[in-house]
Amino acid sequence: MGTAKPGPMSQHVDTTKTRVAAISVIASATMAAVKFVVGVAIGSLALISEALHSSVDLVATVITWIVVRFSDRPADDEHHYGHGKFESLSALGVIALLYILAGGILVTAIGHLREGAVPPTLSLIPFVVLLIDIGVNLWRARALHRAAHATKSQALAADALHFASDVLGSVAVIVGLGLAALGYPWGDAAAAIAIAAVISVLGLRLGRSTIETLLDRAPEGATDKVRAAIVNVPGVIGVGRLRVRMVGAKYFIDADVEVPRTYPLDRIDAIKRKAQEAVTAALGDADLTFTALPVARDNETVRERIMVIARNAALAIHHVTVHDLGGRLTVSIDLEVDGQFDLSKAHDIAQGLEQSIRDEFGADVEVDTHIEPLEPDAPSGIDAPAARVAEITAALSGFATDRGIHDIHNVRVRDTEAGQIVNFHCRAAPTMSVLLVHEAVDDIERALRRAFPTVKRVISHAEPTRT
Repeated sequence: MGTAKPGPMSQHVDTTKTRVAAISVIASATMAAVKFVVGVAIGSLALISEALHSSVDLVATVITWIVVRFSDRPADDEHHYGHGKFESLSALGVIALLYILAGGILVTAIGHLREGAVPPTLSLIPFVVLLIDIGVNLWRARALHRAAHATKSQALAADALHFASDVLGSVAVIVGLGLAALGYPWGDAAAAIAIAAVISVLGLRLGRSTIETLLDRAPEGATDKVRAAIVNVPGVIGVGRLRVRMVGAKYFIDADVEVPRTYPLDRIDAIKRKAQEAVTAALGDADLTFTALPVARDNETVRERIMVIARNAALAIHHVTVHDLGGRLTVSIDLEVDGQFDLSKAHDIAQGLEQSIRDEFGADVEVDTHIEPLEPDAPSGIDAPAARVAEITAALSGFATDRGIHDIHNVRVRDTEAGQIVNFHCRAAPTMSVLLVHEAVDDIERALRRAFPTVKRVISHAEPTRT
């Protein structure tokens, strides 16, 4: 499997992820440092806890910046489904860091409550810092959420959730400092506990979606969208087994699709392409593995069923005639076999075809097979002399006079190893039935072969008379 080059859309997504993650790194580092310095200066456990929370966010953002650059690499020989799950793994790592931080904050806050720690020194500075931090984090969380939604990046979604939790954490610190200012010394430790609780709840929410992705849980609603998209493709009868999973931002779909067994391969291939287009339109970035299941339709004719039997046996048949004689079928078939086969081998092939037809329709079906030599694929030959073409053209015009056929034109005669092959066009009345035209042209072809024994095959094309 070769390594595909990323297209313009992939390059745009990669640029968006990288740019947003890089901005987050700078913002996280700045705000974490400011909150930590102010928290230590005033002795606020809540503000120090929030600074440590931001520091973990900084580590998470650096990890995110590295991972999104790696996860967008296309599939290769070792990673057939791409590298998208590296984002899920990084998200799990960041969640683990958050829970470690939440546990540390909780233990320290409870210790302060038990020991009666000295309340923080209050001033306007921590409130200004926290308000600025809330504004910055709201902007970052919104920008990251948009980027995560646009690129379906779990790593960016984890980063957005961290900054949303920072907002709640900053609010909790403000409330705690306010309580301390009102004479409740436990307010600062209570705010720290609130921060630990917020981190835990948000981590649980993100951890659930990340684990579901790693366990290949079908994305909610995706199966119904895929099924509806495929069923609406012309030529699809139904959808059997359907599996959907996500790797990074890309959907991978395995679908068993029922199609008419009478369809040729090129038409089924066209259905596959349209199904891929429909699924992409419904989900976005999607890779569809389409397995065609040929099924018999209720409205299949006897002739269509016989053609399927012959095609499955790799046999060339034509001129299939079917009659219903009071509930009993009679079938006549022209079967083409290699002209070099001996009669015994050709007869065995015909009997095998006849038995397959009886297996399909019942033992009382009457089947007659006419064996004829298969025309060579590309017999070598050259154009006949002009005098010979003129002679055959005149003969065709004469034979057509009394048969309702006229205007013999575009006559071509070729000399081949098997004999002469004649192609010609002719015209008939537009209201003349196909049956009558066919009979008339057949008469002309037979008359030509009788008049010119070297002519081995005649191919005609009838057209309606010009008005």
